[in-house]
Amino acid sequence: MIQKRTLIGNGTVVTGGARPQIVPQGAVLISGGRVEAVGEMEALEGRARDAWLLDARGGLILPGFVNLHHHFYSALARGLDPGFRPSGFADVLRQLWWRLDRALDRDSVRLSALLTLADCIRWGCTTVFDHHASPSCIPGILDVLAGAVEEAGLSAVLCYEVTDRNGAAAARAGLEENLRFLSGRDAGRVRGALGLHASFTLRDETLAEAGRRRPAGAACHVHVAEDPVDVAFSVETFGAGPIARLDRAGLLDERTIVAHGIHLPEAELDLAIRRGAVLVHNPESNMNNGVGRFDPLAAAERGATIGLGTDGMSSSMLRALRAAFLALRDGRRDPGAGFTVLPGLLLSNALLARRLLDEPHLGELVPGAPADVAVVDAPPPTPLTVANLFGHLVYGAAEAPVRHTVARGVVLMENFQLTTLDPAALAAEARRTAPDVWRRFAALDARTPFVAP
Repeated sequence: MIQKRTLIGNGTVVTGGARPQIVPQGAVLISGGRVEAVGEMEALEGRARDAWLLDARGGLILPGFVNLHHHFYSALARGLDPGFRPSGFADVLRQLWWRLDRALDRDSVRLSALLTLADCIRWGCTTVFDHHASPSCIPGILDVLAGAVEEAGLSAVLCYEVTDRNGAAAARAGLEENLRFLSGRDAGRVRGALGLHASFTLRDETLAEAGRRRPAGAACHVHVAEDPVDVAFSVETFGAGPIARLDRAGLLDERTIVAHGIHLPEAELDLAIRRGAVLVHNPESNMNNGVGRFDPLAAAERGATIGLGTDGMSSSMLRALRAAFLALRDGRRDPGAGFTVLPGLLLSNALLARRLLDEPHLGELVPGAPADVAVVDAPPPTPLTVANLFGHLVYGAAEAPVRHTVARGVVLMENFQLTTLDPAALAAEARRTAPDVWRRFAALDARTPFVAP
């Protein structure tokens, strides 16, 4: 629903940003897709009597969330039986994900994206970084994803996963798709990035060409050291670890998004830190795949910039934040850990999104900022301050539904009902589509090499 002016009020406003402010009986006034004003409900209500009221009903009025690492293409995997019990992460890739991505066609890619985007809206995520793979339909596929994002009403940074596991021709096609999409996406709410799978599925020649042809200022979105196999195979086959190989190819800088980084040796981690790369923690996915724990506190103590993603597991950033918090405490056996580093993860996400989308105030509620808002149905039961905000988020808001989602001033969900997408209709279409995808999946060989001829 598009309104000339919208007042989101009757809630507790948390402005976000490096120095957040709390407005207990607060409101956010929106006009022309931007935040016009933030303040007390009574004052803004008197100032904007013509505005349409979106009632927070006592909940938290937060900046829309940013997800730094997602996989739209994973939506049709729900309920899929791969017919095996994995013995390790390489089995999960070969027998599940590397078969599923080959089974997708353009229609199922679009449907999977829309299903995931509906979940993003449901959980108040208004900006998402997607990492895509569909080897059977590469040319033009990023336009399909962009169309889905625009239909949903969100902002996104999209890329195609370049890999040599399906052969040199497919690797070249993936690179060309990234470059084609990047060339026409230097403005607007949907941008491109250079996508790479992981070092252990990329030849030196492919990395070198990607580095030579990467446009100035383009982000590089890559999986790194999710499992020890990435480091071990890279060193054994190519003579260097994944971070060193990225650096050698000119692909490691402050616009590099390093997803996972769990098993990086200290020297490799320090190199990524020196180059300014952002390490994206994906705690729920790490636990699901049994690949080990990334320690964000240890990485931060070495100077790392750390963001947060979901890696296709879900679209709830608050739930991912809670998972990171609990995993850190459990891993360290320390019930006092987490409050010094983890509150900054969502801010790091917003800072990178600001640079790549040319929006200096994205991720905060201040005048002039994009009107991206998530209203979480979690009225604070105790006093909420800047000092205890993180506790309110991980112990309360993370378990609460989102009531309203607004992106660039457009209401994408009102009182728990999506307005741009119909989740029930999408689910019905998916139930008709999934069996064909699953049949193609079952017919595919599960012996994909890390690097194919």
